[in-house]
Amino acid sequence: MLRKCTVENSRGKKFLQLEVADGFFQRLRGLMGRKKLPQGQGLLLLPCNSIHMLFMRFPIDAVYVDENFVVKKIVRNLRPWLGISVCLGARAVIELNAGDAEFFSLETGSKIIFSQ
Repeated sequence: MLRKCTVENSRGKKFLQLEVADGFFQRLRGLMGRKKLPQGQGLLLLPCNSIHMLFMRFPIDAVYVDENFVVKKIVRNLRPWLGISVCLGARAVIELNAGDAEFFSLETGSKIIFSQ
């Protein structure tokens, strides 16, 4: 299921669509096996404060948010098959194509607002 949301920060507003992975198996699978994400889309892993890059086919940006969907940390250009990423205190992670965190003007303190 895709949910529309708005990213608000000091640079204005941009629109993003997020697929929500809020079940155990959805979070476990994540983006594994996909060739890439469509432009303007991401995957919201909820609840989640760490990710791995095993079985991934493309690099991603990981955007960690707190319980109010305020960005706590951004890890850019995580490479497939290499490593893990953690943000203690994060409530969720938004996975985007590498470079999309910059494209959407995401920065620490940005707010993700979900549309109805």
